[in-house]
Amino acid sequence: MTDDIMTLPYQDFKSILLDRRSIRKFTEQPVSIEDIRDIIDCARYAPSDTNSQTWEFIAVMNRNKIKEIERMTWEQLHLKAAEAERRGLSREARLLTKSFGPYATAFADAPVLIICLATPYNSKFRERIFDPIQLVDDAIWEEEGIKSSCLAAQNLMLAAHARGLATCPMTGPVLLAGEQLRAYLDIRPECQINMVIALGHPAERPARLARKEIDDILRIVE
Repeated sequence: MTDDIMTLPYQDFKSILLDRRSIRKFTEQPVSIEDIRDIIDCARYAPSDTNSQTWEFIAVMNRNKIKEIERMTWEQLHLKAAEAERRGLSREARLLTKSFGPYATAFADAPVLIICLATPYNSKFRERIFDPIQLVDDAIWEEEGIKSSCLAAQNLMLAAHARGLATCPMTGPVLLAGEQLRAYLDIRPECQINMVIALGHPAERPARLARKEIDDILRIVE
């Protein structure tokens, strides 16, 4: 460690990382705007392709609005379940409602719901090189925005945990009611809705879930 740069001991960081949980039950204690701004400050220092910073966040702190987002999600889920029934997929429709529904709306009692957006990926390389030579399809650039937004979301969740808060990332409302969510929160059409993250003070402490072994996910090429 140099004199002018302080480094966090590795084990301290690893403890933060390993102790983070996806929390679906929260206390009634509110989250302050200061807390939200602080964890977004951490989120914005995530890496991004050519420092494009393709992320924005909407922090919904109004519990009635969060409940409305829950209602919209359930409404669309029931419509999709009814369509599955009409197609003869009764078992799948029941599973969608009974199993996926509560899982997809576990944000409902959180004091804050953060909507994570991915903004369009633009860079000097895309403008000067990639687009003129048609390097890849436009859909690839949409993926670039999502990738960087995900990195920022991970920063956000680790920062929240280090601050004593809890989070749970979810894509259910996006998959089920993305259009309705966009209209309700007046999200610009050029922004992709990446995920939502429930944020609050934890009311539970789930056990650590099993992970694949390192040797099952790592291949070293020497």
